[in-house]
Amino acid sequence: MLTLLLRTNADPESLVAPARHVIQASDPTVPISQVSTMEAIVSTSVARERFSMMLLVLFAGVALVLAAVGVYGVISYGVSQRTAEFGVRAAMGAEPEDVLGLILKQGAMLAAVGIGLGLLGAGLLSRVMASQLYGVGATDPATYAAVAAALFAVALAAVYIPARRAAHLDPIVALSGDSRTSAR
Repeated sequence: MLTLLLRTNADPESLVAPARHVIQASDPTVPISQVSTMEAIVSTSVARERFSMMLLVLFAGVALVLAAVGVYGVISYGVSQRTAEFGVRAAMGAEPEDVLGLILKQGAMLAAVGIGLGLLGAGLLSRVMASQLYGVGATDPATYAAVAAALFAVALAAVYIPARRAAHLDPIVALSGDSRTSAR
């Protein structure tokens, strides 16, 4: 089988008919099949890898959403268990910003510990992932920093909602024990 490649600055599809005409004029017995652009050939050759990466990105997105929901759930539960404490703080004169800062600080510390453990695990498993990476080293500091920053931002966003709710507790309602109606 003979393969003919043509390099052009023009539209490749516009050269198909003239190329067929030149080939048929020189030897009419030469069959011409599988006319395709190099872009299509390259796209076909990397289709499996592209699909794998799309699945990986999809699963990573789902994992990020699940992590955010998990952090929100844990912090929200912890805040609801401490409703009376926040009511006492508010009754003793604590400003809403103080309560908000306290919960955000605790959430940030939990997120930092989790991200630190995750980075340690990623560093230990980097050799396993090295074969799946293209154009990025298995221990690329910029990638690790970007992922850690993104996870930290998602964790803080998940912590902010219950923290804001706790910061605006009515002390009387919070101390009465009815946490369903304690947020404004």
